[in-house]
Formats: sequence, C-alpha cells, structure tokens
Amino acid sequence: MPQIIKDGAIVEDRWQWLDAEALAAQQALPEGAVIVPLAYWQAHRDSLKARGDVAVCLEPGEEPVALADDLADLPMVAIHFPAFKDGRGYSYARELRTRYGFKGEIRALGDVLRDQLFYLQRVGFNAFVIRADRDIHDALNGLKDFSVTYQGDVHDPRPIYRRH
Repeated sequence: MPQIIKDGAIVEDRWQWLDAEALAAQQALPEGAVIVPLAYWQAHRDSLKARGDVAVCLEPGEEPVALADDLADLPMVAIHFPAFKDGRGYSYARELRTRYGFKGEIRALGDVLRDQLFYLQRVGFNAFVIRADRDIHDALNGLKDFSVTYQGDVHDPRPIYRRH
C-alpha cells in the first residue's frame, strides 16, 4: 500500500485517486475510499454523499466555492498540483480553512516536493502525496525546515510580535 505524509507522520494511504481518464475507463467506482474530480462529484453528488468514503479533487482553475455547500459531507478535499510552480492550490487550501471553516483533510497531490511542505502546511494542508521519485522520509523533514515564522498562518493568524 502506498504511503503519504499525514498530520506530521508517514502513514498508509487508503485513498485511491481517480482522475477523469481513469473514471471514463471504469464501469463503476471501485470499493473503498476514492478521490474523484469535481465534475464527477457535481454530476453524481447525491449517490456519492451516501457512500461517505468519497473525496473531491480540485484542479487549478476549479475554485473552492464550488464545494462550499458540500464540505460538511466531505472527509477530504484533495488539491492537485500538476506542476510545482502552480501556486493556486495554496490559495485554495487557505480559503477552505479560513473562509469555509473546513476541518477535514486537505491533501496536496501531484508535483509535490519537500521544499514546499512547510509552506503548504502553513496555508492549511495536512496531508501530502510525495512524488514517486522522491524519498518520503526526507520529505517529512521538510515540515520542520523553520522553527520560527514571522507571519501568521491558518493555525495562528497572529504575527510574531503578537505571540509573546
């Protein structure tokens, strides 16, 4: 079973990510926890809500507002980074945590690298699928790259001068 980083630890990943191409090739959703594209969720919302083990993946350009009414029914929102240089996912996670109060798992997947983890965590991500060509144990250390931050984040919005 593949591994991910979740809540600061390496754990087994029970979720299967199905992109639009994988869904088109299947007759029905497989058993177990699945991550589906936003368009698939929107087309099959009622039957997917009944399962309880379905999460949605947002692609760049798909705004979190599209899930605003469904967040209470979702255990996880995954955010896909097709390229490490595409930063829209940072804003999506922050918006899910601050504007919509989403308490579930927010997972980064795709082109996710060690150097990004600390910053992704600060905006609200708590789970990370590390690229297959990278060492997950080394990536875990990326969450501890800095011991002090000057700016606030989703966990503590106060700047450093307000924390003392």
